[in-house]
Amino acid sequence: MKRTHSRRWPAPIHHDGRDYLTTEQVARVLGVKPATVYSYVSRGRLTSSRIDGHDGSVFGVDEVEKLLSGTRNRPPSGVVERIRTQVTHLHDDTLYYRGLDARELARTTAFEEVAGMLWQVPWPDQPADEQVAASVRAVCGDSARDLDRIRIVVDLLGAHEVLRHRIDPESVSSSAALVMATAIAAVGEPVVDPEGTVAERLWPHLTTEPGSPERTSLLNAALVLLADHDLSAGTVAARVAASARGSIYAVLSAGLGAFDGPMHGGATTMAYRFLQSALDNPERAVSERIAADTPIPGTGHVVYSHRDPRAECIIEFLTAANPPDPRPVAALNVVARSIDTREEHHGFITSDLALAAMALSFGMNDNAAETIFALARTAGWTAHALEEYQERRLRFRPEGVYTGVRP
Repeated sequence: MKRTHSRRWPAPIHHDGRDYLTTEQVARVLGVKPATVYSYVSRGRLTSSRIDGHDGSVFGVDEVEKLLSGTRNRPPSGVVERIRTQVTHLHDDTLYYRGLDARELARTTAFEEVAGMLWQVPWPDQPADEQVAASVRAVCGDSARDLDRIRIVVDLLGAHEVLRHRIDPESVSSSAALVMATAIAAVGEPVVDPEGTVAERLWPHLTTEPGSPERTSLLNAALVLLADHDLSAGTVAARVAASARGSIYAVLSAGLGAFDGPMHGGATTMAYRFLQSALDNPERAVSERIAADTPIPGTGHVVYSHRDPRAECIIEFLTAANPPDPRPVAALNVVARSIDTREEHHGFITSDLALAAMALSFGMNDNAAETIFALARTAGWTAHALEEYQERRLRFRPEGVYTGVRP
């Protein structure tokens, strides 16, 4: 008689999933295949657990880290310190903030409440430093980008704050809220009545089109959806600064430094310029890109496989806001149809192109999309700074591989 073996699973535990990794996550951390993870279980090197409501095995973070112990004190070149985070989770083309779907938050929650949730500190309602905002407007004039104004706001506020190196959550969140309020005041002409939510205060600085509940809901949704995106370049830079115990101003400055480039924040400006050129004849603009085998700005993503959930949600709100210029949305539809069956063009629109359509639909300037993106991401960098302040100091110190002249 043939003997059969059944795999015995441990009894599920009641847990919210924090401090546990899935098999796929463990494999990425260890740099092995999922099958190797299971071999570690069979050899007693890892313990497999089950959590109610989750299919598949999970593994304790501490045990996985212990398996990695015994390595060199300094990781080799190219290896980044493994970063535990409870801020943002990207899974199955869906974006989650602390376990909540960011799209649902965009539909139901004000940006400042989402920021407070990310920081785990209630949003501190800070008024803008009007003197700093006025100084930035005077120095920059009309030629500077809004991103430049935001960077100067951060530096000036940090220079004025004697106790800027406090890293307790209340002080950090208060400073971050002050940065955002002052940056909003600095990116446009002074507003007579600077009251209301973040989205309501920001809207008149971006366009002369009057605001409405539908339009500020659109802007609020964009801010929420772009608040964080796991370990993007700006976030890693921000965490490195926080690891060195830089102030929140230093953290935001580091994040903005990495953000200010064509591969990060500048991607929205390139998407804006492409879409602007395509408004009158989007079919021709798209066909020219395809014929030249040139990627269409704002399409495809290194993280998402089939869709960018942020773009879908922004477009949903944009359509409901009844924009005065319908051409950007029409052009988006042409782009979506044109690239849908072309694998090399990745087949979907990203948040960069959706933001560009939003800006063009309401007559915003060519760097408004980048401005919205940068202000939103301030919330995420602050959340990661608060998390990083709890880790050991200066943990990002890989060992370089010297290739120069030998002594």
